[in-house]
Amino acid sequence: MYKPVNLSTDIYYVGVNDRKTSLFENMWPLDKGVSYNSYVIADEKVAIIDTVEAGQFEKWLAKVRAILNGRNVDYLVVNHMEPDHSGAIRILTELYPEMEIIGNKKTIPMIEGYYGITENCKLVKEGDSIELGNNKLSFYQVPMVHWPESMVCFEENNQILFSSDAFGSFGTLDGGIFDDELDFDSYIDEMRRYYSNIVGKYGNPVQKALQKLGGLNIKMIAPSHGPIYRENIERMIKMYDQWSKYEGEEGVVIAYASMYGNTEEMAEVTARAIAEEGIKNIKVYDVSKTHPSYIISDIFKYKGLILGSPTYSNELHPNMESLALKIQHMGISNHYYGVLGSFTWAGAAAKKLNVVAETLKWEVVAEAVEEKHALKADKYEACRELGKAMAEKLKA
Repeated sequence: MYKPVNLSTDIYYVGVNDRKTSLFENMWPLDKGVSYNSYVIADEKVAIIDTVEAGQFEKWLAKVRAILNGRNVDYLVVNHMEPDHSGAIRILTELYPEMEIIGNKKTIPMIEGYYGITENCKLVKEGDSIELGNNKLSFYQVPMVHWPESMVCFEENNQILFSSDAFGSFGTLDGGIFDDELDFDSYIDEMRRYYSNIVGKYGNPVQKALQKLGGLNIKMIAPSHGPIYRENIERMIKMYDQWSKYEGEEGVVIAYASMYGNTEEMAEVTARAIAEEGIKNIKVYDVSKTHPSYIISDIFKYKGLILGSPTYSNELHPNMESLALKIQHMGISNHYYGVLGSFTWAGAAAKKLNVVAETLKWEVVAEAVEEKHALKADKYEACRELGKAMAEKLKA
């Protein structure tokens, strides 16, 4: 038994929730779970848009069969080959052997590589379309949002964009499926954490995709994770535009590693000085306690960043080194930056943290502050000056 969730007369949501998986891509915490969204168009011809993660197949198939009521599947549209969306392809081809699989020139080799499928694959190019009856799907390539084969499809009659990973979010859909059925604002942090950690490296491809799709009159966005948008479309696109341009809000993230509390004290002093200058959005994180995905999400949100670390065996503290490498790998641009460091016999942390700014071409607001042993008066004042300099930049 399944009461269908309609996007329109012939189009249905058949997604599933996953509250058991702990880590997305075996990296990113899923404290609030995740949804795998899939869609069925049951017109004169039947098309399924993406499948789900293989472990969720039975729940998903029950929903699909409830809608089809014995009908065969004519097309499977593969917008994205990541296994959380393509995991049920092989089983589906066994159930519907005459079904055609629709993908682009980069999708088809992946289908063979992952699942050994070479037959009944239909190649589509930019702007191609298929007629289903009352519904017509047109295809647009959005490479590196976030894999090279990524594409989206647009149903022209109802003006629904099936956006694949674009506009996705962590978090299960707890009753509400559409954005106007739930507390949209409560999803924004998980939307940004999803974007920043999954797609965030690819700001330029996202900008190109936004420009390409900007000419479509979109009345609904149906992504592969998270809510379906029919009320907050302009707001969501605006956030994606801002995030992909790395245009942070007024605020600062202070992320530190501290073994015995000395670097932590430097971070606290700096944060207080920033607050005294009128900056209210200050996020302070201990990198040994908070998963990098949450820190990176706030780095995308706010314009300022200060990193602090003790010297550990002539290197950065390992947890700070991990965060610093992730930030550089993502190529985050357009930030103000400051550095805090401490050491006992030989200082190296500040020098190594300065490399982040050099690599990403960030503006350094003040000279790095590095203290030997415990924090003393002169470096206490230097921390305060760093905080003031950051605040001045943010307010300028």
